[in-house]
Amino acid sequence: MVNSIKIFLILLSVCITLSCQQQPANPPTGSVNRLDARLDDIIAPGAVIEQLADGFSWSEGPVWVPDGDFVLFNDIPKNTNYKWKEGEGLSVYLRPAGAVWSVQDGQGEGCNGLMLDAAGQLVMCDHWNRAICRLNTKDFTKTILVDRYQGKRLNSPNDLIYRKNGDLIFTDPPYGLQVQNNNPAKELAFNGVYCLKTNGELTLLTDELTFPNGVELSPDEKTLYVAVSDGSDPRIMAYDLADDGVISNGRVFYDFEGWKNRDKPGLPDGMDMHPNGYLFATGPCGVHVFAPNGDHIGVLETDLATANCTLGNDDSYLYMTSHKYLLRIPLKK
Repeated sequence: MVNSIKIFLILLSVCITLSCQQQPANPPTGSVNRLDARLDDIIAPGAVIEQLADGFSWSEGPVWVPDGDFVLFNDIPKNTNYKWKEGEGLSVYLRPAGAVWSVQDGQGEGCNGLMLDAAGQLVMCDHWNRAICRLNTKDFTKTILVDRYQGKRLNSPNDLIYRKNGDLIFTDPPYGLQVQNNNPAKELAFNGVYCLKTNGELTLLTDELTFPNGVELSPDEKTLYVAVSDGSDPRIMAYDLADDGVISNGRVFYDFEGWKNRDKPGLPDGMDMHPNGYLFATGPCGVHVFAPNGDHIGVLETDLATANCTLGNDDSYLYMTSHKYLLRIPLKK
């Protein structure tokens, strides 16, 4: 009888061990829709989307911080910037992130897109202050890098990307303004894409997009991608980008019209580019994956509107802010 109990316990232990090895560390969610076998080159068969944290009103703007191995992201309605680190979990990094008063859940406006500059400092699209700001992490004060174009206040900077030469490209839709384009406080008649030069000069790249949102660069920086989060015309635009920062040859990189009427929500929003040329772009159903030649090869279907994504852990994970969740999926290197 004793031997039988020992055998049972050993078998039970083996089963538990195997179960733990087969399950991800965090609860899985959504699914991977493989449209092309080339997706296997970047996402291994069997890889699952993991839930890392939940309970957010609208999660946005993730950025990986290699000096510390953690991801930062925003909950815009809660005016809070969060930190998530493996082994430590979730913590508040900055509150208030945008509006300067004490904010209750569902009130106030925080920050949107985040990026690290060449010195590793956090630069943020500050919705509430209608500015691009740099955070001083020693005393958590902000320096405004730009908040006006030709003397008029920006709408609400949304997403941003640095060029290797230090120029900062960002979008300026009206999403941080109540009633958006109809807000009487909106000083600019258009929603622009801009380039902030290292000398402080602000250049308007285009004013022809209805709702410019996420921005990304090709690995060689010769192509600029801009997501257009227009529910009536959702798409990603591509532009030739010259060394002097001028864009030309605007064309539709991908039209999401065929995905609009599916059951799962979302619009073109944030993007990130793998060093090998794979583009991860949020849109209807989740995060869409494009091969280096531009072919649409898969969708990470998160089941919720997904705002943005960023590579982390030396490009071995893709982190995604998906409505009330922070998610991730492992990548092949």
